Order: sequence, then C-alpha cells, then structure tokens
Amino acid sequence: MDLNKLVHQPTRLQIFAYLYRHGETSFSELAEELDQTQGNMSSHLQQMEEADAVDVKKEFVERKPRTSYELTEEGERLFEEHVERLETLLEQLE
Repeated sequence: MDLNKLVHQPTRLQIFAYLYRHGETSFSELAEELDQTQGNMSSHLQQMEEADAVDVKKEFVERKPRTSYELTEEGERLFEEHVERLETLLEQLE
C-alpha cells in the first residue's frame, strides 16, 4: 500500500489535519499551534502550495500583512484518501 509522501510526512500531516478541521488559518496561528519554526512551516507550506493542496491568501489587516492558508479541493481529497488508506491498513492488522 503506497502512502502519499506529500501528506504522510509528519509535519505536513499535522498541517493537513489542522486545516481540514479549522479551515482558513493564518501562518502565525499554524506555526504556533503546531509548534513549528517559521522557516520549517514555510518550507512545508510551499511544497503543499506547489502541489495545489493549499490556497494562499495575502492581505493587510489593520495595516499589517497577514498570510493565511486553506486546503483546496485537491488538498481535501488528498487528506481524505490518506486517512482512508490508514484506516484500511489498520483494518488489515486486526
């Protein structure tokens, strides 16, 4: 059984799960909630963006820049397929 490397990597799996559950989230909130450095978070989000798994939104809020991320339909599909594969794997162990 092949697991999608984009989704299966531990930090990205956390990002997928967080965005799947919470929807659009700011970069700073993601980094803080997942206890990741900004550099590490930026690297993983860039890979997800290149794979069309997240949409990036840049705006100014109270004259300060804010970047937020949200899973695309493709990102949701990738995450759901990954969860299904893991569930199948667990069922085979029973």
